[in-house]
Amino acid sequence: MATLWCVIPAAGRGTRVGGDCPKQYLPLAGRALILHTLERLATHPRIAGLMVALAADDARWPGIDHLGGKPVLTTIGGGERADSVLAGLRALPAGVGEEQFVLVHDAARPCVRAADIEQLVERASAVEGGLLGAPLRDTLKRADERQRSVQTEPREQRWRAFTPQMFRRGQLVAALEAASRAGVPVSDEAMAMERAGVAPLLVEGAEDNIKVTTAADFALAEFLLTRTG
Repeated sequence: MATLWCVIPAAGRGTRVGGDCPKQYLPLAGRALILHTLERLATHPRIAGLMVALAADDARWPGIDHLGGKPVLTTIGGGERADSVLAGLRALPAGVGEEQFVLVHDAARPCVRAADIEQLVERASAVEGGLLGAPLRDTLKRADERQRSVQTEPREQRWRAFTPQMFRRGQLVAALEAASRAGVPVSDEAMAMERAGVAPLLVEGAEDNIKVTTAADFALAEFLLTRTG
């Protein structure tokens, strides 16, 4: 079974939650949010090791170097998500070749399902990479500056993007570097690859793979963790 390294950008502050503690270190079911995410990733047989990109002044990192018998390495990330992902990709062990696929996963997505990771690896490795996501099912509205609904937007062929996202190491590094040189802020790895001419495969995953963003999300994530193990 082919295994892949996973990069976890964790240098952000998570300001929407509020408070001085970065979101990834806030308690979730008695432990830091990021530990739930890392442990879930480390238990997956497809994942060989974890590379965590931290803020330069991070004093809260617990200093772990192994989880589930797999290595946990760290590097210094950057001011934006793309900077941290790029730093993590560059810091991967020398044995991870340019043509090898790597995963990138949000530190704030602790509820990702093992079956979805498996499906992503199986399907996206047959093409030039892909990402987990889910088709939009809600009606979409465009708002004006007063928060009034002024238009209904089509939802056909529109997806919500999740992580993990999976691409070849060399191609993803080149795509992120090109976006940086062009001054284009990219919100995820798939956007960088789209700019490079790659059409990533969208692999439908469970919608409970939530990104913990607000204080209310912590209660939902705790419920989902107890339900999915």
